[in-house]
Amino acid sequence: MRSKTAVIVGTQVKRLRQVAGVTCVDLSKRSGVSRSMLSRIENGMVSPSVETLHRLADALDVPMSRLFAEHRYRNDFSHVPSGQGLRVERLGAVANYRYELLGHVLSGNLFVEPYLVVLEADAQPHAAFQHSGLKFLYLLSGEVTYRYGPRRVKLRVGDSLLFDATTLHGIEELGTQPVSYLSVVFTFRD
Repeated sequence: MRSKTAVIVGTQVKRLRQVAGVTCVDLSKRSGVSRSMLSRIENGMVSPSVETLHRLADALDVPMSRLFAEHRYRNDFSHVPSGQGLRVERLGAVANYRYELLGHVLSGNLFVEPYLVVLEADAQPHAAFQHSGLKFLYLLSGEVTYRYGPRRVKLRVGDSLLFDATTLHGIEELGTQPVSYLSVVFTFRD
C-alpha cells in the first residue's frame, strides 16, 4: 500500500521535473538516481531516503522542503519588476524575436507562460507557430497582420486575440514598428 507521504513527494518530484522541462532520463543523470527508482518515486511506490531526496532537490534546483509541499495548500505568487523579466533563449525560435518570461506558476494542473515578445529590427514575419494549449496575445506597440489558420486579422495597439494554439498561427505581415506584444500560453500538465 502506498503511503500518503510517498504519493505527495512523488507528485511534487514529477511536477517540478515537468515544469523544469526535464525528462526522466535527464533527471536521473543529473541526480544520480536510477531511472527505475525515479519512476517508482514519481508514482508514489517508494519512500525515498533523505539522501535521494537531497540529490533530486539539488538536480531540480529547489529546496528539499519543496518536495513535501502539497500543491493544494500552495498559492504561487510571481512579481517581475519592469524590465527584469528572464530572457529566454527558445530552441528553434524565430530569429530576432526576443522572449522575456514575466512570471511562472509551479503548482496545480495549469501551466501558464506569460512572455513579453519584442521583434528586433531584423525580425521577419513568421506565421508557422503551432503548439499545444491556448494562447492570448495583447499588442503593446506597432501594427501587424496576424494569421490564424485561414483567418487574417489586422492588430493595432490594444487589440487582443485568444485562440487554440494547435492551429498554425503567427505574424504574417509587419506594419508600423517597433512591434511588441504580451503572449500568454496556457497548457494543462499531465
